[in-house]
Amino acid sequence: MEFFNKAKAVRLRSHLGKYLAAAEDEETVRLTRDGSSRKARWTVEFVEGDTHIIRLKSHYNKFLTASSEDQSLFAGMTGKKVIQTEEIKKESCTEWEPRTEGLYYVKLRTRSGKFLRANGGSPPWRNTVTHDVPRRTATQDWVLWQVDVVDILQLNDSLSNAVSFSSFSSSTTYPEEFSDSDSGSPVVSLGSPHAFLRESGMDLFQKAKVVRFRSHHDKYLLAEDDEETVCQDRNGTVKNAKWTVEFVENSNVLRFKSCFGKYLTASNMPLFLGMSGKKVLQTVPRRLDSSLEWEPIREGMQVRLRTRYGLFLRANGGVPPWRNSITHDIPHRTSTQDWILWDVDIIEFQKPPPAPAPTPAPAPTPAPAPEPQVLPQKAQSFDRIPSESGPLSISLRSQTAQESDDYSSSVTSPVREGRDIIYEVVDDNGDVDQSIGENKFQFKGSGVQDLNQMLMEKTGVFDITVCSRNPLNGKLYPLRLHLPPNNAAMHVVVVPSTSKAAQDFK
Repeated sequence: MEFFNKAKAVRLRSHLGKYLAAAEDEETVRLTRDGSSRKARWTVEFVEGDTHIIRLKSHYNKFLTASSEDQSLFAGMTGKKVIQTEEIKKESCTEWEPRTEGLYYVKLRTRSGKFLRANGGSPPWRNTVTHDVPRRTATQDWVLWQVDVVDILQLNDSLSNAVSFSSFSSSTTYPEEFSDSDSGSPVVSLGSPHAFLRESGMDLFQKAKVVRFRSHHDKYLLAEDDEETVCQDRNGTVKNAKWTVEFVENSNVLRFKSCFGKYLTASNMPLFLGMSGKKVLQTVPRRLDSSLEWEPIREGMQVRLRTRYGLFLRANGGVPPWRNSITHDIPHRTSTQDWILWDVDIIEFQKPPPAPAPTPAPAPTPAPAPEPQVLPQKAQSFDRIPSESGPLSISLRSQTAQESDDYSSSVTSPVREGRDIIYEVVDDNGDVDQSIGENKFQFKGSGVQDLNQMLMEKTGVFDITVCSRNPLNGKLYPLRLHLPPNNAAMHVVVVPSTSKAAQDFK
């Protein structure tokens, strides 16, 4: 609640770096990257008699409202609509309870116990806003919001010039990240200003070949001698503490290889039963998938290593057996926020590319000899043919179409990593949902479980069965274990557990 105590107007930024915005139809609410628009401003109103509850009013003087339970965003999906409405007396659906999450984030909770949620994934799910309860680890940060204070309440007349940022002249100069183009008023991010900016940490690794990672506990990330597990230890001089950096082409993620030639991997297995942290292992999968990829996010001179699903590499403290273990997780308590911060020590730098050899100075061109007079004659092909005047005669000709095709076919195209997944979602009646249509994304995994998890994130449906359709009779069959070994595109059908089609699989 402390994020809003002195706020008159705020912007809410989601985990996707997009802002909560009131749409021009004065009814719907969307996500947008344009944080300078007035549509992204929300006026804060405190509920009389309850200082822990607020209302948020849009630029159109309408309130941010959690719709009733029967107003789903899409059929078969759990999220309910968030809209703009006129205030109704004693209407609790316009009331939101801010709950602080860590140092820099808040959750906005409705009276019914659900949270304001910024949705990702593919259209039409992308950029929508709902109120829901995230049940999967991959979507936990979808309900986290960063608060940018656009205007601060005046405490009293004598302090108004010092406290109300809107009283400053628009000509006053501020750093770019604290300025707002609409009003000239600076925008303040509560907590640490730079904590809200997702700054890439790739620059720390640009010249690195081998690194060490030192945790908040002054212990190093080590690959265990069993060539499977990972731990932390104070001895950073051993070879087990060295990690070779691999860059992923056209991406801002990295892979790290241990001294045993195995990759640092975010697994799906919990470290201990009943605890949220998942194991971090050394593995050599048959295919390089997203579980090996870590996105460095800079925090000052330290980094956080983020998985594809929004979890962070974490060095655990506490008592055994938790002590010295490594997991990937989201720290929800203030006391564990530093457990995901790592110092990077560069042990070996990449060798600079060899300098290009100096170009030799051109020799002086001799004076051209007078050309003998040549009678015009028909050009011949570039073939070696017998000639009466010598053993060979050489002439020029154009490349034929057949030769061009032969050359093109001899050049092999690079192997493509991953495969295209084309998917459709069926509704409660078992028919393809035309409002969602056919969508496509690239998938680098090989297991059905990984594909199932990816499709849950893309569609927002949490209990699904991934099926293929028999081309002969049109029936749906659930996929099991592994996908086909080649990288050919696959057409799949997502069947929610609420659909009639799901009953045939039981």
